[in-house]
Amino acid sequence: MAERKVAFVFPGQGSQYVGMGRKLYESSDEIKALFDLADDVLGFKLSELCFHGPEDKLKLTENTQPAILLVSITAYKYMRMKNNDIKPCFVSGHSLGEYSALVASESLRLEDALRLVRARGKYMQEAVPVGEGAMAAILGAEDSLVEEVCSEIIKNFGYVAPANYNSPGQIVISGKSESVNKAIEVLKSKGVKRAILLPVSAPFHSELMLEAGKKLERDFERVTIKSPKISAISNVTGKPYENENDIRKLLIEQLTKPVKWVDCVRYMYDNGVRDFVEIGPGKVLSGLIKRICEDANVYSIEHPLEIESFLENFDKEKV
Repeated sequence: MAERKVAFVFPGQGSQYVGMGRKLYESSDEIKALFDLADDVLGFKLSELCFHGPEDKLKLTENTQPAILLVSITAYKYMRMKNNDIKPCFVSGHSLGEYSALVASESLRLEDALRLVRARGKYMQEAVPVGEGAMAAILGAEDSLVEEVCSEIIKNFGYVAPANYNSPGQIVISGKSESVNKAIEVLKSKGVKRAILLPVSAPFHSELMLEAGKKLERDFERVTIKSPKISAISNVTGKPYENENDIRKLLIEQLTKPVKWVDCVRYMYDNGVRDFVEIGPGKVLSGLIKRICEDANVYSIEHPLEIESFLENFDKEKV
């Protein structure tokens, strides 16, 4: 029987919802202890915010990021408690999800990752005053057209650039509000059907996050990073991290560079992965992966019953 190659992937910001993690919290004392640990580490009841909201507070970037990381890791730990036999070849995550991937691969401690992403969210929010930056999803356009339009806008108006290469025909752009709006206008004039402003509070993954990167670098100086036990794929390069220093350097760069999610998924696929398991809230990555690699098997798991059902059926499936 052929070896079955699996990748675990972890979601980023935008997957949060009030009530997430509640069923995991109630599932076992071991999982409850992880939620309690997060509350202690961060000095406030992150667990209560996940379970009960309010939504506007959960949506604040500095809260959203540790919340999604915590729920993703507790789902991962629950799966490992139930079945530790599935050995992934790779782990990866979308933006914030990279931190979850590195916790899963035992490169980062959960406590350190929680502190880092809490600070990361705060610095990202502070980097650009609210209203001065924006992001927009461009649907149905060639990458080259979006890149070309952004380059022209930079010359005449101000900064805007691709921020996320999410799937073929879906790029997110990021930059100064005026420049993002101008890019939408120009792209529509060139036949692009859909361009949607995103409900985010800052222009993530752009050069406007330079100050946030400098602040985050100081936080990383206090953190020990180990070599990943599972090969982890970087958003910045679309390839595995080479060493511990590489991880630190690229996680800081990730704030100002585009997320090359298409490259991440294709690297794993080209190296034999046909089963992608999205672990954590939402199903955003599952949809993107299916558009990148149509014949991939994609699973999305978060709640205890979903995890148990996945484990039971995954073992029975034929390669």
